[in-house]
Parts: sequence; C-alpha cells; structure tokens
Amino acid sequence: MNRKILQLALPNIITNITVPLLGMVDTAIVGHLSESHIGAIAIGTQIFNLIYWNFGFLRMGTSGFTAQAYGAHRLEEAVRVFIRAFAIALAIALLLIILQYPIALLSEAIFNGSTSVIAMALSYFYIRIWAAPATLGLYAIKGWFIGMQNSRLPMWIAIFINVINIICSLLFVLVFKMDIQGVALGTVIAQYSGLAIGLFFMVFRYGKIFRRRISTEFIVQTLRWKEMKQFFKVNGDIFLRTVCLAAVFTFITSESGRISDEILAVDALLMQFFMLFSYIMDGFAYAGESLVGRYIGARDRVSLVSTVRHLMGWGLGLTLLFTLLYAIGGTQFLSIFSDKENVIEATRPYLFWVLIIPVCGFSAFLFDGIFVGATASRTMRNSMFIATATFFLIYYTLTQLLQVQTDFQRNNMLWSAFMVYLAARGIGQAFMLKRDIYGRVKDK
Repeated sequence: MNRKILQLALPNIITNITVPLLGMVDTAIVGHLSESHIGAIAIGTQIFNLIYWNFGFLRMGTSGFTAQAYGAHRLEEAVRVFIRAFAIALAIALLLIILQYPIALLSEAIFNGSTSVIAMALSYFYIRIWAAPATLGLYAIKGWFIGMQNSRLPMWIAIFINVINIICSLLFVLVFKMDIQGVALGTVIAQYSGLAIGLFFMVFRYGKIFRRRISTEFIVQTLRWKEMKQFFKVNGDIFLRTVCLAAVFTFITSESGRISDEILAVDALLMQFFMLFSYIMDGFAYAGESLVGRYIGARDRVSLVSTVRHLMGWGLGLTLLFTLLYAIGGTQFLSIFSDKENVIEATRPYLFWVLIIPVCGFSAFLFDGIFVGATASRTMRNSMFIATATFFLIYYTLTQLLQVQTDFQRNNMLWSAFMVYLAARGIGQAFMLKRDIYGRVKDK
C-alpha cells in the first residue's frame, strides 16, 4: 500500500510545486522593468487566483467520481464524468469571458494601487482572461487523470506549461518589447499548449475507451439534467466549501494589513511555511482521492481501511519531519523568502506558530483527499462551515475578552484562530470517517 501511495503522491507533489511557478515566472520577468510592473503583475495574478480558486471543484469532483467508476470497472461512466466536467468547464469559461468587463470593474474596486499600476494590471487581465477555457479545461483533465490512478501525466503537463510560459514570456517581453501584455500573452499560449498536450495524452493513453463510446447520442444522454444532477450536487458542496476557504485566507491577509504594514509582511512570510507544507500534504491527499475512490468503487473495504491508515501514518511522519525542519531551520527559511532584515527580525517572535502548523493541519489536508475520493462532499462542506464559523468566533471573542491592544497580541490572536480552524477541519471529518467513508463499503 505504501508503494501505491508514493507512486501517486510523488508526481502530485511535483505538480503542486510547479503551480505557483506561473505567477513567480511572470513576476521575475517584469521585475527588471519597474516597481509598478511588479505591483501590476501581483494584482493581476491575484485576480485570477480569486477567480480560479472557486472553480477547484472541477478537479476535485471529477477525480472522486472517476476513481469510483475506475474501481467499479465502469469505464463508460468514467468517460461520462469527463464529458460532464469538461462541458461545465467550458461553459464557466465562456461566462467569464462574457463577464470580463464587470469582473475588471469589481477588481478595480477591490484592489488598491496607483492609476498606472491598476491600468497595467487590467491590461494583463484583459489578455489572460482568454485563457479561461484552457485553464478550467485542464482542471477537468487533471482530475480525470488522478481518478484514473495516473498522477504522472498531470505532472508532465504542468512542467510543459511552465517551460512554454517561460519561453513565450521572455520572447514577448525581452525581444518583442510587449511589456506586461507580453507576459499575459505568454501565459495564454502556455495554457492552451497545456490543454493541447493534455488532450493528446488522453487520446494516446485512453483513446480506446473513448472511441468505443463517443457518439452524439452518448454525449446528449450524458449531459441530460437527470444525469448531471448528482455531479452538480457534489460540486455545489465543494464550491461552498471553497468559498469558506477563500473567505478565511482573504480575511487573514486583510486583517494583517489592517493591523499594520509590518504585520502584513510578517504574515506573508509565515504563510510561506504553511504553503510549503500544503504542497507536500496535498500530494498525499490527491493519492487519497485516487485510492479511496477506487476502493469504494470496487467495494473493497479492506483496501479502503488500509489506505486511510497508511495515509494517516504518512501524515504523522511528515508532521514530525516538518516540525523538526522548521524548528531547526526556521530562521534560514526566512532568509530564502526575504532579504529584508527588518522584516525577518519582525517575524522571529511569531516563528513558534510555524511549528504548530503541521500538527494542526495535516489531518485537514488528508481528510480532504479521502472525502473527495468518496464524493462525501456534504460532510466536507459542513465541517468547513463549522471550522470557518469557529475561526471568526474565536478571533473576535479573544480580541474582545482579552482587550487586545498591541499589534503583537492581535496578530497572535489571528494565528490562534487560524490554528483552531485547521484543527477543526480535520477533527470534524474524523468524526464522520466511519459513517461517510467506511460505511460506503460494508464488510463482506
């Protein structure tokens, strides 16, 4: 079982690490132009993060349904899952393109910056928005591959996209002098190149199961409301869960800035520790999606229980490893993320929080993967509702009861609430494990 988990987890970890490279590459390329360009690319990237984060259900819902169909040897249903997900992805993308002007106006109202910075950010937005069909289509493709127990193809697609993005953006900015518009165009080309290679892999690797089933009648039947209803139900729950997730992280950034500019910088650095841990744990969560869905589909309770137990074992081991790494090298990690000595010094008093992140967070990540694989989206949604409410309740209660006055105290209250939020997500799903996961497959 450990071998199966690692075969799926390691490529997913590599894929996860390449995801933020798109934004990093764009920032690096315009970084030599001006400070305004850096701010503009940061705002432009954040706009798309906020947009696409909410459509993560296109990957998660697809992987769970596909894994269950794979485990049950119902390849026809696996094909139907992809058609539904891809059709929904294209429909959402078309809507985003149609609504690009209202989205731009809303973004202009939300994000602060000088007139020139906002203007450049929106010029970036108006070009990159045309990549929406490719970006969301890739969500469906990636989820389908993971459900089919294949995490290597998404890894190669992610690497391919980043290589194309780097080449095109450098060419457009440095050779053709297209400024920030060249960066956006490079990203668009990279996304469509990734979609093309993803569809190529589907035909090359899974062409037989598609050719045997695809017809106009088959597609029409697949997209009927009666057939789509369960898909929408599960994805609707995941969407609401993601909204809560975005609300918490947006609030942390907003509240940090409200406390002070220094605290905003401090928390941005601390979040890098969280993100690094999440990239690793999400790799194992994706492995959980694949295997849990597969064994539920196959009605194999023994393998299902073994998968969950082994995933938890890996989670505990990685928690210990990251806690030790952060304890020993926390200060050194800070110097990687920033060369500003004043910011690093301001961050030191809060470094103890990074030691708590793995302990509070590992089960939340792993249970997300387990419950996605089981398509137990209602439990995920409800546990997220409770955890989010707990986050805001604790933060505002602590700051009022303790009469917090200093920036140091207020920021510690913010991180206290965040740790409880992470733990609550894991604990809530742990209580539902027997009913919603093991209960899906009765003992033989």
